[in-house]
Amino acid sequence: MTFIKKPVTGMRDILPGEMEVRSALMNIIRDTYRLYGFTEIETPIVEHIENLTSKQGGDNEKLIFKVLKRGEKLIKAVEDLKASGTVSVEDGEEITGAGCLTEEGLRYDLTLPLSRYYSANAATLPQPFKALQMGNVFRADRPQKGRFRQFMQCDIDILGDGTNLAEKELILATTEALDKMGFGKYNYYIVINDRRILMELVKYAGMPEEDADKILVILDKSDKIGAEGVDAELLSCGYSEESVRKLRLLMTGFGTDAEGTRQFTEKIGTDAAREAGENVADIMETVTGVPGRNIKVCFDPTLVRGMGYYTGTIFEIKLAAFSSSVGGGGRYDRMVGKFTGKDVPAVGFSIGFERIMTLLMDDGTEGLIKGSKKTAWLIEKGVDEGKLTGIFAEAVKERAAGNQILMVWMAKNKKFQKDNLALNGYTEFKEFYKEDFRR
Repeated sequence: MTFIKKPVTGMRDILPGEMEVRSALMNIIRDTYRLYGFTEIETPIVEHIENLTSKQGGDNEKLIFKVLKRGEKLIKAVEDLKASGTVSVEDGEEITGAGCLTEEGLRYDLTLPLSRYYSANAATLPQPFKALQMGNVFRADRPQKGRFRQFMQCDIDILGDGTNLAEKELILATTEALDKMGFGKYNYYIVINDRRILMELVKYAGMPEEDADKILVILDKSDKIGAEGVDAELLSCGYSEESVRKLRLLMTGFGTDAEGTRQFTEKIGTDAAREAGENVADIMETVTGVPGRNIKVCFDPTLVRGMGYYTGTIFEIKLAAFSSSVGGGGRYDRMVGKFTGKDVPAVGFSIGFERIMTLLMDDGTEGLIKGSKKTAWLIEKGVDEGKLTGIFAEAVKERAAGNQILMVWMAKNKKFQKDNLALNGYTEFKEFYKEDFRR
């Protein structure tokens, strides 16, 4: 059998040049978030299938990589299926009711595992708990540029603070990390909304509240199919022309600053809408008013975000150079309660690390990698053991001083060897020969 060299579809190998950039960016993110008091944690990539399929993850639950039961558990599950008549192995039919064959899955984000982690360890964690998580997540999505089936997420979350101080901290920390990575050249901005405003929109238009999820999915397509496309799709779903017209009039001519947010929710006219609008406006005024920072935030009532667990403020990072968002998050005050029976206020912000990497790698990453000079020591083959020990001792001193030393045997074609090392960032060379006079 011949082994397959290519990675599995949607996965990829990362070469040294890119890995060095990734490590530099991750260090910037870690160092910045630590300045804000976030503590790094780690959760397993494998999660209980019951947690992953709890209707909290929206469309991502359709993209779960499920893990089969193993050994006797799997044999018994298949036998039970065959006995119930729902599977015919002999005929090669597709297994139905195959949920019983799995008990675990790969995590599709970091938020649900964090909620489980917090619910299990809250008694030993500081309150509020400010968590930093960086790790790979998995979605069986269609791969494209900047989108993979295995990808890195960088999350910060605050659990235990029900005030919008948490949202303000998240936005300040995330934008500072982006700026330190040189991402400011893309003129990115934060789009903000509140799920409570969205629910009031549905009621204002006279549409059924039980259809809210379906209506909001259509509204979320505004940036792709435009206002006319949204109206046409709502009408095709059977909603009245009066309701669609009322919704469209509301969504026309609003301001995107803090005052515009207040005016928009005042037009809806309910206490819930006004309260949510004031929450968003207050966040915008605070973060945009911080001296020395140039944070751009705008209100967008069509921002929905697909996760089923959001309960309040939601936000995304947008830029003109990229059609999709490059980060996002929001408040999920009822997630921990799914584990403990008692709700805990929580809000998080995730950087779309892979999309940011795609943009930076395409445009150049000069200045991101700051490290010691890279020196290669070329040692002639045949050097005696005593001299080699002395070379090792010298290298120990250099490395203790913070200098990067690569030790390799000297090749016959020394020029080609040096040229190849130079392509990998080595700028200085030192040669060691069997005879000292040739050094």
